[in-house]
Amino acid sequence: MKQTDSFLKGKHILAVDDEWDVIETIQEILNEAKVDIAQDYETASQKILQTQYDLAILDIMGVNGIKLLEECVRRDIPAVMLTANSLNPESLMQSIKKGAISYLSKEHLSELDSLINELLGAHNDGTPTWKLLFEKLGDHFNQRFGKDWKDDNKDFWNDFEKDWKVSRGIQERLLHDKKIIDKGI
Repeated sequence: MKQTDSFLKGKHILAVDDEWDVIETIQEILNEAKVDIAQDYETASQKILQTQYDLAILDIMGVNGIKLLEECVRRDIPAVMLTANSLNPESLMQSIKKGAISYLSKEHLSELDSLINELLGAHNDGTPTWKLLFEKLGDHFNQRFGKDWKDDNKDFWNDFEKDWKVSRGIQERLLHDKKIIDKGI
């Protein structure tokens, strides 16, 4: 991607968060795109049903972000999970399994335009967005979760990191994995 390429320009994005200051920040930072907003599940769900967005940015807590992610996936709307309170390995894995294209901490809000631009570029090119995320922010996850955070779900991470996708077989196995079922994932 050339430095001048902007995958944000002219995109129609849905930003969902229950915190008004976060919504305002997203609108300000993503000023090259048209950004629709929602601060609750019901409003966001209606917008997802009515509009074919180029991208959705979903908070996890407070707006039922995982359910909104499922709705985005059904409508073929790429979704990025943006969270502060739900920044943990379980939510990350759930976001991957449910079909998000990325998972960002609100700590990276100031870099959102460049991160989203790169993610949209990778998604547009068919490059694995998760690989890009872990190359850019893998150290952040290690710092937040501890260096051995993948050990509890080694099989999942080993399979996932082969091609940065969750295959049907893995999904099927995980549906019956007692450790994961018990966590409600």
